[in-house]
Order: sequence, then C-alpha cells, then structure tokens
Amino acid sequence: MSYSSKFKNRMVAQLTGPGAKTVSKLSKEVGLHQSTLSRWLRDAKQHTMIDSTDSSSENSPLLPHRRWTSGAKVGVVRRAMGLGEKELGPFLRREGLHEADLQRIREEVMEAAAEGLDSRSRNRGKSPEAKRIRILEKELRRKEKALAETAALLVLQGKLEAFLDLEGEEGDTSKRSGR
Repeated sequence: MSYSSKFKNRMVAQLTGPGAKTVSKLSKEVGLHQSTLSRWLRDAKQHTMIDSTDSSSENSPLLPHRRWTSGAKVGVVRRAMGLGEKELGPFLRREGLHEADLQRIREEVMEAAAEGLDSRSRNRGKSPEAKRIRILEKELRRKEKALAETAALLVLQGKLEAFLDLEGEEGDTSKRSGR
C-alpha cells in the first residue's frame, strides 16, 4: 500500500524528537509493520538539504522529518556553540535532535566551510594575468614543437643532399677511368 508523504512525515515525527515513541509501540498503535516504519525513519535521516516553506519550520528550522537547508544547519550549529552542557539538552529536545545528529551537522558545516576556503584559494590564481600566462605558455610549447620539426627536416634535407652528392661523385669517378 502507498502512503502520502504527509502521513510518513507524521509517523517519523512521532519516532523522533521530544516524547518519541519506539518503532514497536508506534507499529502496534497505527497497525503498520515495524520494518516499514524503520525504513521511513532511516530515509528521513538520510535526507539533508531541501528548503522548507512550512510555517511550522519557522520556529524550529530543523525538523527530523524534513530535509535541512545549509543555512538552517549553520544556524543550529551557531546556536548550539554558545550553550553550556545544561542548556544543550533542552536545546536539542526543542530542535528534535540527538547529540549525534548535532555532531554530524557540525562536521558537515565544517567540511563545507573548508571546501569553500579551498575553492577560494584555487580561484585566486585564475586572475586575467594567470590566464594570459597559461595561454602564452601553451603557444610557446606549440612553437617549440614546430621549431623542432623544422630543425629535424633541415637535418634530413642536409643528409639527403650529402647522400646525393656522394652518388654523383661515384658516378663521375667511373666516367673518368673509362669504365
């Protein structure tokens, strides 16, 4: 049987966040198989980056049954950074997160920031002067190849002329001796 995404989201919401139910308990309550609920929960945890235009998401930008925007991830990490140990637990419950989720989000934000810094430093070298230098170096390599080919042809031409001159001299000596 096929279920709407709204229904699936409601079930996942009951499995996560404050007052979360166990999969077996919710399975008995709604009459769904445990594996179905577990699959929905796993799928919800794997989704991570979609904008949510739902008004309920304004109070809590990170709902477990929604995908998170990168801005919401950064926001939750920033708010969590300023909290002490005693305040972190209530904050996580309000957001419907586990500490492991927060750690994963923190790592994703740090990786994204590091990638952004790396790409900025790589792009710095691509100034107009650097592009012009790359073009000139390519043209220089092309001209060096053409020069090497021309030199090789001149060497071959000289050898051919020398070979033909030797044949002509052999023929001349045979005519002089009368043979």
